[in-house]
Amino acid sequence: MYNLLISLAAAVAVFIPLKFALDLHWLMSLFIAMLVFVGVFYLISRIVMKKITEVMETVTKDLQGQRVEKGIRELQKAFKYGKWQIYVTGQLNAQIGMIYYMKRDFAAAFPYLEKAFFKNWPAMGMLAITYMKRSKPEKMKETFEKALQGSPKESLLWNLYAYCLVEIGDIGKAKDVLEKGLKKMPGEERLQHNLEALREGKRMKMKNYGEMWLQFHLEKPSAVMKQQAAAMGGMKRRIIRR
Repeated sequence: MYNLLISLAAAVAVFIPLKFALDLHWLMSLFIAMLVFVGVFYLISRIVMKKITEVMETVTKDLQGQRVEKGIRELQKAFKYGKWQIYVTGQLNAQIGMIYYMKRDFAAAFPYLEKAFFKNWPAMGMLAITYMKRSKPEKMKETFEKALQGSPKESLLWNLYAYCLVEIGDIGKAKDVLEKGLKKMPGEERLQHNLEALREGKRMKMKNYGEMWLQFHLEKPSAVMKQQAAAMGGMKRRIIRR
C-alpha cells in the first residue's frame, strides 16, 4: 500500500540523519521516526478517506435516484484508492456486491462478494447464502464462521447462519450456532426465541429484523407481511377480548 510505503520512507528519512548525522541516541531517533511514521500515515489516511466519503455520498444519491448502474460505476472508479489505503478495495467490493445482490443479479454480485472485506458482515452473509444456493455447504459454513470472527455481536448474523443451516437440513448445527450466539450476546431475545423454536420443532422467525432481513432474499416480502398481519390480527383479538 502506497500509504504504508510513503510513511515508512518518511520515517527512515528522519531516522538516518538523526542517528548518523546528529549522533542522537538511537532510541530517541527511533522514537521521533515513529512519530513521523504515524503522523504521515494518519494524514494520508485522512485524505484518502475523505475522497472515499465523497464517492459514497455521490453513490448514495445515485441509488436514491434509482441510478444504480451509475452508482456502481462510481464505486468502480474508486478502486484506484485501494492502492493507497488498506481495506478500501475490500469495502468497495462489498458495496458493489451488495448492490448487485439486492438487485437479484446474483451472478454479477458473486465475484465482488468473494473479495469483500470480512468485517462487512451483510456482504459476507450474502456470499454465504450464494454458496448455499450453489450447493456448497462447507464454503457456506466457512464464510459464516469468518464473518462471525469479525462481527461477533450481530444477532442477525448468528440467526442468518442458523437459518441457512436449517435450510440445508443441519438443524443440530443450527442449534449449536444459536447457543454460541447467546454466549456472545447473553439475553438476546431473537436468538433465544429462535433457539426455543428449533428445540420445539418449529420454524425460525426472522421478521423482527425487518428490511435488514429482507435484503438477503431468503423469504418473500409477502410472506413476512402475512406473518405480521397475522400477528396484528391476534393482537386485535386479544384487545377485543379484554
